[in-house]
Amino acid sequence: MKADTTILVTGADGFIGSHLTEELIKKGYQIRAFVYYNSFNMWGWLDTLPAEIMKNVEVFPGDIRDPNGVEEAMKDVDAVFHLAALIAIPFSYYSPDTYVDTNIKGTLNVLQAARKLQTKRVLVTSTSEVYGTAQYVPIDEKHPFQGQSPYSATKIGADRLAESFYRSFQLPVTIVRPFNTYGPRQSARAVIPTIITQLLSGKREIKLGALTPTRDFNYVKDTANGFISIYESDKTVGEEINIATQKEISIRELAEELVRQINPNAKIICDEERLRPEKSEVNRLLGCNEKIMRLTDWRPRYSLEEGLKGTIGFLESHLDKYKADIYNI
Repeated sequence: MKADTTILVTGADGFIGSHLTEELIKKGYQIRAFVYYNSFNMWGWLDTLPAEIMKNVEVFPGDIRDPNGVEEAMKDVDAVFHLAALIAIPFSYYSPDTYVDTNIKGTLNVLQAARKLQTKRVLVTSTSEVYGTAQYVPIDEKHPFQGQSPYSATKIGADRLAESFYRSFQLPVTIVRPFNTYGPRQSARAVIPTIITQLLSGKREIKLGALTPTRDFNYVKDTANGFISIYESDKTVGEEINIATQKEISIRELAEELVRQINPNAKIICDEERLRPEKSEVNRLLGCNEKIMRLTDWRPRYSLEEGLKGTIGFLESHLDKYKADIYNI
């Protein structure tokens, strides 16, 4: 059955998308990978996947902001996992228009094409940032939304568009909401690779933003398998579902653990350039995973310790791809 099912993954060239593509191929699905067109013909992290994986991937270069290309990519697929987005919060302070065009309009393009083509399943990727600072914990799917950055505001908008297409047109949509994903292939704009690459490059002062916020960290393979479990369940259409470990750690505690593992002589410094505006900082994220565990067979498989070990190993062997000496926004 899986061999007869074709899934389009938008954003397949990115961090989570490349892992998801890999896991779907291993499970026997046929994959069409929507990657961001560029004149270098580079396919992002897909270029690093083994040949035995990539021989089963049909690559479709395009731009999620282009409705014609999106519709063309979605022809003859059974499902779409929509991950293509702009995700860096600091950059959204500088370029909110681009986030609206990519995250909201891009999602609308996917929804419109799915409605026209009668796509059987549509998974739209959300983010725990839509909740803002926790008003109660653990944060379940009924928690209020709060746009504390232009990025989170555009993701709220995209989510609600997805909901509207389910309610208005019976489109079989599911909103998938991962909490903070980390692991191999993540860009240096995220906190864990920021810490690790500074440490691996020999820096004695590790520059970070706010140290007191807490996060609920998912290892990327758990996130990818969360998407697949949600897709394979017949109970998830019309739902929005967290992927969370239901455990939290502060940024300071996280940094101290990585310092201990890599370079105990390093010091952690709060760099004002990296601080979010006061009312924009999300101070606490701790997700509830009751719903995903009730509706699917998903369970988190990787501890934070295991995940960090795998991430450190990857970054050690790919340090040349990271610019540890600058603030990556």
